[in-house]
Amino acid sequence: MNVTQRGIDIIKEFEGCKLTAYLCPAGKWTVGYGQTGSKIVEGVKWAQWQADEALAHHCEGLADHITKRLRVPVTQCQFDALVCFVYNVGIGAFETSTMLRLLNGGDYVGASGQFGRWINKGSTFEAGLRRRREAERQLFTCAC
Repeated sequence: MNVTQRGIDIIKEFEGCKLTAYLCPAGKWTVGYGQTGSKIVEGVKWAQWQADEALAHHCEGLADHITKRLRVPVTQCQFDALVCFVYNVGIGAFETSTMLRLLNGGDYVGASGQFGRWINKGSTFEAGLRRRREAERQLFTCAC
């Protein structure tokens, strides 16, 4: 499966886009919609098309990783929600998550309840993560 524009739009909404490299809270140089790497250093500036292209490429890679780990069918909405979620938490965290275990066990309701467990309570990001996880959960549970 591939992520749709609906999923990409949620990522864009919650990640935001900065076209000049900045130090993220983890101390990594970051640009675009949260892209990091050895080529992202202080002073890097991107055009909007570069940020959009990097986001699309990253989402394609995540979609491949997620597809390989799923053992049950999912709807397009569920898949989009998973890509949004994994974009934020990382594929490694997803691979070992209770969410994936429940989902692969056919417990879609239980899996949807896991979104709310991925909030850094007490952090400066808590409010934003609450909104993001709720948007992901709503997309996961929508009938599309």
